[in-house]
Amino acid sequence: MGYSARRGFTNGKISGAQRQAEIQQKIAQMQEQMTAAQEAVEAREFTASVGGGVVEAKVNGKKEVLSVTIKPETVDPEDVEMLQDLVVSAVNEALRQAGEAMEKGMSGVTGGLDLGAFGL
Repeated sequence: MGYSARRGFTNGKISGAQRQAEIQQKIAQMQEQMTAAQEAVEAREFTASVGGGVVEAKVNGKKEVLSVTIKPETVDPEDVEMLQDLVVSAVNEALRQAGEAMEKGMSGVTGGLDLGAFGL
């Protein structure tokens, strides 16, 4: 067993305080990486088209709808419900893509660890 003015008496093992400091440092690094991954996904745009490309929706990684494009031949005054369904479908698919990209980005940082149990 040795003595160090900084560490006190040690037996060559890492002290609890040192271990806690290392864990806190790793958590801070993970938080930085998660923030960077989140910002990267939020800056991306996701596009989905349905109905053979007649309706297209574009969203960003923040899950905000940026645009909806409808080809003129799709517009049938007799069948507005079909057009509404196509728009909803395209928007939902683009949002699904954005959510999936965010999950992949976070999973890459956390190594697949579910941080929901920690309130993160």
